[in-house]
Amino acid sequence: MADSPSYPYFLGILPSRWGSTRFPGKPLHRIADKPLIQHVWDRCQQCRLLDEVIVATDDERIREAVEDFGGKVVMTSTTHLTGTDRIAEAVQYCPQATHVINIQGDEPLIDPALIDELAEVMIADPGLDMATAANPMSPDDTAVNDPNVVKVVRAIDGKALYFSRSPLPYFRSAVEELPVMRHKGIYAYRRSFLELFVTWDPSPLERAESLEQLRALENGASIQVINTHDASPGVDTPEQANAIETLLRSY
Repeated sequence: MADSPSYPYFLGILPSRWGSTRFPGKPLHRIADKPLIQHVWDRCQQCRLLDEVIVATDDERIREAVEDFGGKVVMTSTTHLTGTDRIAEAVQYCPQATHVINIQGDEPLIDPALIDELAEVMIADPGLDMATAANPMSPDDTAVNDPNVVKVVRAIDGKALYFSRSPLPYFRSAVEELPVMRHKGIYAYRRSFLELFVTWDPSPLERAESLEQLRALENGASIQVINTHDASPGVDTPEQANAIETLLRSY
C-alpha cells in the first residue's frame, strides 16, 4: 500500500452486493476460514500503488463483516443496476481520488501485481479513459464458445476494438500470432471519465451483449487492454468456492 496520499491518487473499490441468482450471500461465504470479500481485500493490501481501498455495498451484513476484519466500507444506494454505478457513488466519499480501480469482489486469487500494472498504465498516459486486462487462451479452448466468458479484440496499440460474448475473432483462417483474449473484469478509470460514463444511457451494443464496457466504446472512449497471464478464477457458484478453497489451502 502507498504510505501517503500523492498525485495521482488511486482508490481501489470492491463493489459488493448480497443478491446473486446463483449464489446469494456470496461475499460472506467462508473460504479457508475467511469471508470471500476478505480474501480480495487482503490481496489489495499488497498493492504498491493503491492509496486507499474501500468496499462499496448496500447491505448491512456485508458492512458489519468488512468492519469486523478491519476494512473500510461505504454504504451506497440499493437501486444501482450495475457495479459501475455503485463505484461512481462510492468515489464521491473520496474527493482526493484522481483514479479508480474497480476490483471484482469475487476473485480471491487476484494478483496484486496486475492491479499495480493497471495503475501504471493510467499514470503513463494521463489522458487515457480506461484500462483493463485480458489473458490469452487457445482458439480450441471450449470457453471460446461460452457466452459467460467475455472475449476482446485489440488494435495494434493495445486499445480495445470490441468485446463480445460470442467467439471473437472468428478464425476463417488460422493466424498463429493472434490468440483469443479472455477479458478479465477489472477496470481502471480516470475519475473524470467514470463520472461522465455513468451519465450516459445504456448503449445499443451494451444492451445487446449486456456488457457495460461497450457503452464506453460506442461513445468514443479509449480502453487500453493489457495482456496478463493472471488467469485467477472468480467465484460464481458454491462448487467454485470449494475448488478455490482447495487451491488456497495448498499454498
